Amino acid sequence: MDINSLKELAKEIRRLSVIMAHDTNTSHTGGALSMADILAVLYSGVINITPDTTNDPKRDRFVLSKGHCCASLYSVLALKGFFGVDEMMKGYGRDGSQFFTHVSHKLNGIELSTGSLGHGLPVATGMALGAKARNLDYKVYCLVGDGEMDEGSNWEAIMFAAHNKLDNLCLIIDKNKIQALGDTKDVLCLDPLDDKLKAFLWNVIRIDGHNYESIIDALDSFKNTIGKPTVIICDTIKGKGVSYMENTLKWHYSAPNDELLNQALEELK
Repeated sequence: MDINSLKELAKEIRRLSVIMAHDTNTSHTGGALSMADILAVLYSGVINITPDTTNDPKRDRFVLSKGHCCASLYSVLALKGFFGVDEMMKGYGRDGSQFFTHVSHKLNGIELSTGSLGHGLPVATGMALGAKARNLDYKVYCLVGDGEMDEGSNWEAIMFAAHNKLDNLCLIIDKNKIQALGDTKDVLCLDPLDDKLKAFLWNVIRIDGHNYESIIDALDSFKNTIGKPTVIICDTIKGKGVSYMENTLKWHYSAPNDELLNQALEELK
């Protein structure tokens, strides 16, 4: 993959996400920006899916469990041709549109409507088990937030996936360290997260979630791992790419006004 192309794609994902938040006065911008680099890599040749193969039984599956941060997923799908950019920009968060502010499976390329946290990974685990049962060689990727790892349903799925040796399942944790009520370490401490997941018999990889080479290498490692599921813990920055949003709880909830939008777009040039 060309790193400069990935950087430009991630920048455009962030730019579109910020504009949509501004135009519709919607929230969850910080969490959308923290995973933009991960999505840029996934949809630049890692996930085996195209706009024309979304109903192919052999396609790879991607589940965004942190569905409230869907603006960046919509953006990458639009930029890759799954639907129109203008269609998305005009529809996002508006009455009568299918571009809901929590991710919707009514749109091409989206497997599962999510937003109730802790639901995505259990369903993704079922998808991976289904592939094994039907002897289909597809991969399943599920992206969750670190705050979402407070949900017991995730840990049931983690135990089940390891027991069934679902090496076609990749869990990606966007560890931006901030959730709805504050820092994750203060709300409900997850650490040592690596050790917990290793104890659950997963292949555990920890990376900088904004380093493209590290993301690529981790995903390659997943594809080469046999006999156990893989989890990639991505250390990220909430609001990455926009200085006033970075590492700030406010941008879990807030939308930028005109002045702040202009500043964000200037920084994302």
